[in-house]
Amino acid sequence: MQEHNRTEIATLGEFGLIKHLTEGIQFVHEETKYGIGDDAAVLSYPDPDQQVLVTTDLLMEGVHFDLEYTPLKHLGYKSAVVNFSDIYAMNGTPKQITVSLAISKRFCIEDMEELYAGIRLACNTYHVDLVGGDTTPSMTGLAISVTCIGTADKDQIVYRNGAKENDIICVSGDLGSAYMGLQLLEREKAIFQGKKEVNPDFSGKEYILERQLKPEARKDIIAELKSRGIKPTSMMDISDGLSSELMHICSQSNVGCRIYEDRIPIDYQTAVMAEELNMNVTTCALNGGEDYELLFTVPLTMHGRIDDWEGVKEIGYITKPELGTMLISRDNQEFTLKAQGWNPLKEK
Repeated sequence: MQEHNRTEIATLGEFGLIKHLTEGIQFVHEETKYGIGDDAAVLSYPDPDQQVLVTTDLLMEGVHFDLEYTPLKHLGYKSAVVNFSDIYAMNGTPKQITVSLAISKRFCIEDMEELYAGIRLACNTYHVDLVGGDTTPSMTGLAISVTCIGTADKDQIVYRNGAKENDIICVSGDLGSAYMGLQLLEREKAIFQGKKEVNPDFSGKEYILERQLKPEARKDIIAELKSRGIKPTSMMDISDGLSSELMHICSQSNVGCRIYEDRIPIDYQTAVMAEELNMNVTTCALNGGEDYELLFTVPLTMHGRIDDWEGVKEIGYITKPELGTMLISRDNQEFTLKAQGWNPLKEK
């Protein structure tokens, strides 16, 4: 946070701060008729063949992020992108967001400029309009609430409850890297706790750090699905861990599954970091969360359209519900999947 050249937020007030942070915003979607500056934004979705998707996410300091190692610009970017990911996970396109902030007196205008620089960068990168929000004082720290609005053709929306027996289970990218990035940051924080000079060495670990601090939504996967003529039978983004998300799909689709340990995609830096920390890399990949990759199922007849897709891995298949949700280990043993992903409401 800004320590020098501070401009207190009180010098601008609520409306002055909003005007300052959102000055110069231009819209890219014809559905956005009017944005920041009135009591409500005005949106228009006249196409009867499209439906509106709405998602919201709340990030709390001390629960979802730690400002000791999270730059505010990265935090702003991430807070927007994780909402875009939810829209993509339903095979939709994010169009607008609103951003509401609860801000304590620790923060100054320059801090909020950094946060909004990240939010605006995310909006520019993914072609999303920032149309409104709110600010309020906080007695404890920083809270960020983002609501994202998107659209999808009625017949192209993908839910969690459509997986069918014999469907192929697929994931994009690699898993466990964001969690390993978090573990690295937490380790370095503990090492340098109380020291005046903080000079952590992150060489060779840049990828896992970026996956934690600046994740990306898989817009490219949605575009490629369309290009290949594939509509998944079910889909989710992986925010709480592969195991948890797969169990959501199985529960809501009333099916079981088999996934194979040796098919779970894991990056080299993730494996090296897990070894350094004496952690089981498969457990990290199954339960780490915050990868924001896409988990989806497709009919077995679509195998030919998937198997040559670099960046997407077939990791298993859907079964009858009575067969349970199982992991097949490298030595061909079966283990029941458990939802061990991150749960912010769990008592510590």
